[in-house]
Amino acid sequence: MDTLIPTINRLQEVFLTVGAEVIQLPQIVVVGSQSSGKSSVLESLVGRDFLPRGSGIVTRRPLVLQLVNIAPLQERQKTENGVKAEEWGTFLHCKNQIFTDFQQIRQEIETETERTSGENKGISPEPIYLKIFSPKVLNLTLVDLPGITKVPVGDQPEDIEAQVQEMILSFISNPNSLILSVSPANSDLATSDALKLAREVDPDGRRTLLVVSKLDLMDAGTDALEVLLGRVIPVKLGIIGVVNRSQHDINTQKKLEDSMRDEQAFLQRHYPSLASRAGSRYLAKTLSRLLMHHIRDCLPELKTRVTVLSAQYQTRLNSYGQPVEDHSATLLQIVTKFASDYCHTIEGTARYIQTSELCGGARICYIFHETFGRTLQSIDPLGGLSELDILTAIRNATGPRPALFVPEVSFELLAKRQIKRLEEPSLRCVELVHEELQRIIQHCSSYSTQELLRFPKLHDSIVEVVTGLLRKRLPITNEMVHNLVAIELAYINTKHPDFADAAQVSASVNSQQAEALDGGKRWKNEKVAEEKAPPAGFGSPSKGRAINLLDTAVPVARKLSSREQRDCEVIQRLINCYFLIVRKSIQDSVPKTVMHFLVNFVKEHLQSELVGQLYKQTLLQDLLIESQDTAQQRTEVAQMLEALKKANNIISEIRETHLW
Repeated sequence: MDTLIPTINRLQEVFLTVGAEVIQLPQIVVVGSQSSGKSSVLESLVGRDFLPRGSGIVTRRPLVLQLVNIAPLQERQKTENGVKAEEWGTFLHCKNQIFTDFQQIRQEIETETERTSGENKGISPEPIYLKIFSPKVLNLTLVDLPGITKVPVGDQPEDIEAQVQEMILSFISNPNSLILSVSPANSDLATSDALKLAREVDPDGRRTLLVVSKLDLMDAGTDALEVLLGRVIPVKLGIIGVVNRSQHDINTQKKLEDSMRDEQAFLQRHYPSLASRAGSRYLAKTLSRLLMHHIRDCLPELKTRVTVLSAQYQTRLNSYGQPVEDHSATLLQIVTKFASDYCHTIEGTARYIQTSELCGGARICYIFHETFGRTLQSIDPLGGLSELDILTAIRNATGPRPALFVPEVSFELLAKRQIKRLEEPSLRCVELVHEELQRIIQHCSSYSTQELLRFPKLHDSIVEVVTGLLRKRLPITNEMVHNLVAIELAYINTKHPDFADAAQVSASVNSQQAEALDGGKRWKNEKVAEEKAPPAGFGSPSKGRAINLLDTAVPVARKLSSREQRDCEVIQRLINCYFLIVRKSIQDSVPKTVMHFLVNFVKEHLQSELVGQLYKQTLLQDLLIESQDTAQQRTEVAQMLEALKKANNIISEIRETHLW
């Protein structure tokens, strides 16, 4: 199990090179308020002074600290010539530079912090990676975060508290992280900000280890025994008390070895029953043991995660395609695929079929038989045609002489007027189909031809060519649809097999009017006889009274004569019958016209049009220039895939025997 922590460190270094956080590696995150003793705890684990100190927020960027245990100098000299330093540190941002002076390490942390965070005490989420090699440390990986603050100082932003808490939560929310919560013994643990944040992401305390610092600063007559025994704040991973170096010790540069001896002496005097389970040395051993066991538990999931991500990133890399070598072949391939996808979308055989809305051929079918069909069916054959219009047309067609029969010219005139109303919805049908053919371009660009995303100029050129082809076919199709209506207007075929015979219609109307007239006469005679019979108790009515009753039955407006009513009804029936014949013909012929002159033409000539306009040697290089985003994404995905492959190899080196 001793190899697990170095393995995680190697994995961490692999993923740092790509700047990604797709893998949540096991690590220990150190959380505490300002002046809680975090820095002293970390320095006691290293056994060296190396962290910046001062007032306010000193740690302003996450510090990822990897401790690597190495053999003592005497042993290493036997195998490694030229090694003189007992301990040293390296930074990820300082390639191939070794720091043997820990004061220089402190200075480098401060310099690197100011580089990204500035000098105004602001914070930055970009981590600093420090690796320390020493025979005095245990293998550990820790992340030191900015101390929790309440009040902004200097040039700090007003929301500094929220920024710090957000940064802390982003680290401790990782389910694979252990939380090292540092709280001073001379403050109320019930109000500890560090514990409060830990409980938000780890309410059961399963990932939290509490370090009670500054045990020697408690008031006289008090101790932290109840807290250390877990009777105040229950924490699953345990509670460890430590004694920090005082400011005087720091100022006088008291050695950490001496501080640790004094710490053990203090614990023996004040907490003899817990002395063996407290102190900085015990804390280091506990953290190393916990981290190793935690890594062992996380390792199976980590293996699975790396495998799954490798497959996902390989798929993404494949989707970006390979860099273009043969421009001619690549352009022909993309153009052919686009034309094929466009036609398949119309035919309903595309690979990417939408389920949220109608698209392509299905929508065209809906336009023909639902939108256009219903619109035609909703047109009233006699709509906008009044009896006065019909009588006026009849009289204008007869001239100065009264007509003996209904003139045929009036029927043709009125029938053409009604047929003309079919032209507007027919042209609207062409427009809707044209719009759908335009929409198919974007559909194919987004779902079918992923290569077009790589080449924005080629994409724009293809859209321009297809749009131009549709634009050229639109007036031709409109003209043909206009001609369909014009053809119907050019010749009113009264000999159409489905058209009613005019003489039969006239005879039918005369027969119905005769029956109505006979019925009216009988009703009138009965009414007159009823009026002539004196009601009981009354004498005969006067003639004047009878005349008044008849006068009230006559409307003020002029009534149509029976002849006029007959002529109007004959014309109405003939127009209705002929209009239905023409409407049926238009409803059938317009979709066929649109399909022949627009849809099918585009399908048949699309590929040749694209090749003819785009396959030119002078355009190839320019059209196949990749977008900057695509090239960058391919590079990033390739780097991540390479990192995942390295991670998989590192994990594969771990044998089952190493886990126990």
